Amino acid sequence: MSESAAKESPLPAFVEAALPVPLRRSFTYRVPESMRERIELGSRLKLPFGKRNLTGYAVGLHSTLPRDLDVDESKLKDVIAVLDDEPLITPEILKLTQWTADYYASFWGEMLKASLPAGINSEKVRPKRRKAVRLLGSVGSLADTESKAPDKPLTLKQHEVLDLLTASGGQMLFTDILEQANTNASPLNTLAKRGLIEIFIDDVFRDPLRRADLPELNSIILTPEQQAALDAVNSALDAPNAYKGFLLHGVTGSGKTEVYIRAMRHALDEGRSAMMLVPEIALTPVFSRRLRAIFGTDVAILHSNLSAGERYDEWRRIRRGEARIAIGTRSAVFAPLENIGLIIVDEEHDASYRQHESPFYNARDVGVMRASLAGAVVVLGSATPAMESFYNSQAGKYEYLRLPERIEGRSLAKAELIDMREVFKRAGKDVALSDELLEGIDQTYHKGEQVIVLLNRRGFSQFVLCRECGETIKCKNCDITLTFHRRDAKLVCHYCNYRIPSPKTCPSCESEFLYFVGEGTENIADQLAKKFPQIRIARVDRDTMAHKGELDQVLLDFAAHRIDMLVGTQMIAKGHDFPNVTLVGVVGVDIGLGLPDLRSAERTFQLITQVAGRSGRGEKPGRVLIQTYYPEHYALRFAREQDYDGFYREEIKFRERLAYPPFFVLASILIKHRDHAYAMRNANILRRSLDVANAARHLRILGPAPASLSRLKNEYRIQIILKSPSRRSLREILDIALADAEQNGADMRSIYVEIDPVNLM
Repeated sequence: MSESAAKESPLPAFVEAALPVPLRRSFTYRVPESMRERIELGSRLKLPFGKRNLTGYAVGLHSTLPRDLDVDESKLKDVIAVLDDEPLITPEILKLTQWTADYYASFWGEMLKASLPAGINSEKVRPKRRKAVRLLGSVGSLADTESKAPDKPLTLKQHEVLDLLTASGGQMLFTDILEQANTNASPLNTLAKRGLIEIFIDDVFRDPLRRADLPELNSIILTPEQQAALDAVNSALDAPNAYKGFLLHGVTGSGKTEVYIRAMRHALDEGRSAMMLVPEIALTPVFSRRLRAIFGTDVAILHSNLSAGERYDEWRRIRRGEARIAIGTRSAVFAPLENIGLIIVDEEHDASYRQHESPFYNARDVGVMRASLAGAVVVLGSATPAMESFYNSQAGKYEYLRLPERIEGRSLAKAELIDMREVFKRAGKDVALSDELLEGIDQTYHKGEQVIVLLNRRGFSQFVLCRECGETIKCKNCDITLTFHRRDAKLVCHYCNYRIPSPKTCPSCESEFLYFVGEGTENIADQLAKKFPQIRIARVDRDTMAHKGELDQVLLDFAAHRIDMLVGTQMIAKGHDFPNVTLVGVVGVDIGLGLPDLRSAERTFQLITQVAGRSGRGEKPGRVLIQTYYPEHYALRFAREQDYDGFYREEIKFRERLAYPPFFVLASILIKHRDHAYAMRNANILRRSLDVANAARHLRILGPAPASLSRLKNEYRIQIILKSPSRRSLREILDIALADAEQNGADMRSIYVEIDPVNLM
C-alpha cells in the first residue's frame, strides 16, 4: 500500500487478536481512539481476558465490524495498551505461524508467543537506553575550534572531550566520556550550549559476542564435491524467487559448514538474507564467532542462553534489517528476516528441532515451508539424515547432494564394539568402564591428545533400589524413578525437577541396604577423575552447564587444550570440530535401544555416528570405542562402519512392515489430567468420535491406553495413536472428531494433539 493510500485508509476501530490460550479462535476488541494510529498488524497488545490481562497479537484490523465475526459490539472490551512502537511480528511471520498452527493442529496465539524469543513478551524487557554524545559537524585544529566560538576560548578539558569524540568516530556514551576524560558533566553541557556537541538518549546494543575472541580465518580450497554442492545451491539462489530444497548428506568432517558459509555469502551478495538453524545451544558459540569474524555485525544470534535483553536487541536488529544473517536454535526459524533467500538446517535429523510441548512444531519442517512461502532455498544438512528426509530426497522432493569423503583425504575414525558381556566375565561383576577404554584413555593422554566420553544420561546413578524389599524410590508427581545426584546429595526427577535429600534408609522398609543402580555422567566423570588424577576433565550436561556462559567457556577451553577430556551427554556429540580429539568412548549405548519408541534404533545409530565423527578430524587418526551388551544389533553394526546406506536399507523394511513413517502419517493424542477417571472419560468420548468420523476406515486407531510415561508432573496421561497413509485423510477425520468430541462434552483443555510426533512416549 502506498503512503498516500495508507493515510486515506480509515483507522482501525476494532482488532482481532490471537491470544496464547488453547483455543482455536481469535477474539475481537474495541480500539480506543488514542491507540488507533499506533496499532498495526503484528502489534503486541495488552488485553483483558476473563479476570486476567494477557499479551495478545493483532491478526486483523477493521474500521467497522465485519458481519461474519458475529459478535455483539456492546459486549466488546477495550484494548488496554499497544506494547510496541513497531510490530515485532512481520506479515510473513503472521502467515507462517498461522500455517504452522493449522498444520500441527495447534493454537495460533500460542504459536505466535512461541515465535518470539523467551522473555520478550515481558513488559519489563525494553530497549536499553543511555545518554550519549555526538559531534555536530567536524572539529579540527584548536584555532578552527575557537573560530566557531570566539566569545570565549575552550578550556583544555573541553578540548579533551572533543578529541575523545573525534578519535571515537564522533559518538560516545556520556558515561564513557566522563570516565575517560576524568571530568564531570559541566564541560559537556557547555559544549552542547555552544552547539559543538549534541547530548541525546540512544539505544545501547547488548551484544552477546561483545567479549568474544574471534577466530583467525584461513583460506580454504573446496574439494570437487564441496564445489559441486555449492554450485547447485548458488544456482538455485540465482533463480529469482524460486523455491528449491536440498538434502546435503556429508559424512562427519566432510566440510558441510564451508558450503553453508559460502552459500550465505552468495545470498547476501544477491541482496537477500540468510538463516542457519542448529539443534543445540552447544553448537552456537564457536560457529557464531566464526560467522561474526566473516560477516561482522550482519550476524544476529538467537538462543535461550542469552539474557532477555540480548534476545530482545538481537530480535530488533533483525526486525530493522540491521542484521541479515540469523543463527539460532529451534525458535529462530521465526526470526523476522526480510527478503530471505537461504535457510540452512544443520543436523536436520536432530530431535531437538521438535517442540515437545504445546504448541508442537518441528523447526526443520517449518523452515522448509518458510522457504517455500518466501521463494527461497532450503538446505537440510546431516551426516545421518532423518529417514523421512532421505526418503523424500530419493522421491525427488529434495535434490540430493553427497559429500562422501572427509576433507584433505582424512579417514573416518576406526570404530570398535566392546562386548560388555565379555568384560563382565573377566571382572566377575558389572563395571561401567572397560579395560579397553581405560587403556585407550591412558594412551591418548600420554600422546598429548584429547578424549571425549559420551554417556547420554545425567546424574550419578540411574535409580536407587532397596536390596531388602526390592522397592525403588519414585517421583511423587511422575511415574518414573528418581535419579541420584551425588554433588547435591539429592534424588531428582528429570521431568518435573522434584527433588528430595538422598535417604539413608529405605522409605518402605527402613532397610539400610540401598543400592545405587546404573551410572550417569556425574558417576563416570568421578570414576575417571579417580583413575586419572592428572587428566583435566570437564563434565558437560544440563546440571553443570546451567548458568549463562558456562558451556561456551568449557568448549573454548577444550578447543584451546586447557581441558584434556570432556565427559557428557549428547550436547558434546555433534557439530563440534576439535582437531586434537583422537579417542571417543561411548558408554551405556544400550539405554537408547531399550526405549519403547519407533525411532530408538535410528537415534542410536545417529548418536553413535555423530559422536564418532568428533574423533580424528585433524591430521592424526581417530579411534572410537563403543561399549555394549548387544553388539549384534544392526544399528550398532552399521554405526561401527558409519554405513548410513546399510542402516537405511535395514530400517526402512521395519518402517514399511509396521506402518510407520515415511509410509504412514502419525498423530499422537495425549489426554492429560490430575484425575485419572476424568482423563479416561475424555479419552473415551474422543475415541467414540474418532470411530464415527472414521466410518470409511481410512485410519488405524490405537487406544486409548496408558502412555509409556503414564504420569508426569502429577497428570495422568492417556494416549491415542492415529496412523494413515494419507495426511489429508488424517487431518479431515481428526478435525471432524475433535469438533464432535467437544459437542459431546469432552474437555478440550485436556486434549493435546501432536502431528508427526518424533517419539511415542
